[in-house]
Amino acid sequence: MRQHRRTLRLLGSLLLVAMAASVTGAAPAPAASPTPLDRVIPAPASVAPGGSPYRITRGTHIRVDGSRETRGVGEYLAKILRPSTGYRLPVTSQGAGGIRLRLAEGPFGAEGYRLDSGRGGVTITAARPAGLFHGVQTLRQLLPAAVEKDSVQPGPWLVAGGTITDTPRYGWRGAMLDVSRHFFTVEQVKRYIDQLALYKINKLHLHLSDDQGWRIAIDSWPRLATYGGSTEVGGGPGGFYTKADYREIVRHASSRHLEVVPEIDMPGHTNAALASYADLNCDGVAPPLYTGTEVGFSSLCAGKEITYDFVDDVIREIAALTPGRYLHIGGDEAHSTSHEDYVKFMDRVQPVVAKYGKTVVGWHQLTGATPAKGALAQYWGLDGTSAEEKARVVKAAQNGTGLILSPADRVYLDMKYTKETPLGLSWAGYVEVKRSYDWDPGAYLPGVPGGAVRGVEAPMWSETLENSGHIEFMAFPRLPGVAELGWSPASSHDWERYKGRLAAQAERWDALGIEWYRSPQVPWGGGGG
Repeated sequence: MRQHRRTLRLLGSLLLVAMAASVTGAAPAPAASPTPLDRVIPAPASVAPGGSPYRITRGTHIRVDGSRETRGVGEYLAKILRPSTGYRLPVTSQGAGGIRLRLAEGPFGAEGYRLDSGRGGVTITAARPAGLFHGVQTLRQLLPAAVEKDSVQPGPWLVAGGTITDTPRYGWRGAMLDVSRHFFTVEQVKRYIDQLALYKINKLHLHLSDDQGWRIAIDSWPRLATYGGSTEVGGGPGGFYTKADYREIVRHASSRHLEVVPEIDMPGHTNAALASYADLNCDGVAPPLYTGTEVGFSSLCAGKEITYDFVDDVIREIAALTPGRYLHIGGDEAHSTSHEDYVKFMDRVQPVVAKYGKTVVGWHQLTGATPAKGALAQYWGLDGTSAEEKARVVKAAQNGTGLILSPADRVYLDMKYTKETPLGLSWAGYVEVKRSYDWDPGAYLPGVPGGAVRGVEAPMWSETLENSGHIEFMAFPRLPGVAELGWSPASSHDWERYKGRLAAQAERWDALGIEWYRSPQVPWGGGGG
């Protein structure tokens, strides 16, 4: 009889719920389903869905092996998951199950990984810590976007069952930030680094000097920073990084498995240096500081020995601060330097980079001189760049110079999306999301050997950008597409499928507080923007 009464009460409760739903028009909440394994950006190399999902619960542990690097990735993951789940998620080397991060030899290369998910747990396996870190970025995207929030969310926290096996197409997947036209603080740069890491970007190219500002302290030439860094486009106060500041940027980038590539642009784009030291000018007269946006008017004096003393000191000090392999010497738009002086300058400067243990990177105008052995040229031309200029770059690639592709009318993130975009420039045209994604780095410059293309990079010039919101609005939604061009196999490239995956990212950007542009080319859901 007691069981019968309990059954009647239960039926009555269910009837009341059904009546309430009928009156309010509310439908019962659908069962949560995990994000499919193939919905992430960049598209993984191989996806094999199947089996039950894994559910992160209050009892989940993050299990790591004994290495310091693996524990660091585990702590990074825990720091992301704890605020939104409300769970302790201890990082431990004991036990089994849960989320496991493990280093093991396999066909992963330096950055690849395998992610296995099933009812019993999630395991990310890689040969190197960078691979584990990239696998964690994939895991983030397989969880609901609310996982990015900094307050407790309801969940559930499901990871679809199956296996992802993933390695990058290119070893150079970069983003450049111009801190010279407008200065960005250490915290602003670190915020951008965190956003880049989500999409497996592995190079941060910092444009540290230009006509409008010198942004890194050089002990042997102190006025470069204190005077040359004292302004910016529009006449603001500018700023510069102390050596401690720069080390903090490098440290933070390294913790996100990004390599910092510092750039000192020369012999052109040097007015801030020329204004700081009169002796660097051919006539011995220092020009005034510059806060405009025109280019091509400044040049170091290729015929004076003090120029090369200056270059040696600057490269020596920056190389000592930079653990990465590369140092960028600019070389673009040197319109005030004769061809003869340009060649002489590059012939003198490139060996200095090697002397301090770094590999030369330069804008593709470097191919107008003789690129050093092992040098990389960063191509920023347009679809419509002259055949002669393209041929020079192609010839250099055929002779062993590696290429980083940054075509301005495809991946310059400071180009306006449309005529109405309130920020950015348009000298390379308008670059909507489809245009920035829909090209193949491997086939972009006909005649370039496949192995010569080292990767892609998305530059962000800052003539019109003054804060993190401006950077984000221009980067999102284009940056994830450039990241996919660098990471994913060419066979996965498909705009129609990509734009659906991109639309699904908007909720994550909102959760992270990222400002973004609501392109009409993408079928966004109800997210902000």
